Amino acid sequence: GKLLKQISPAGPGWDGTFNGNVMPSADYWFRVEYIDPFDGTPKEFINHFTLKR
Repeated sequence: GKLLKQISPAGPGWDGTFNGNVMPSADYWFRVEYIDPFDGTPKEFINHFTLKR
């Protein structure tokens, strides 16, 4: 795997490009690392989405 985009909640998100090139329609996996606001423990959420053009 390759890091395509690192985003933050206040940022604009991902526009479906990498280094200025449009990424193909495909299944993309992602990982979210965050601190649980209730108990302060580090958490990880892994999932995927389909980019359709």
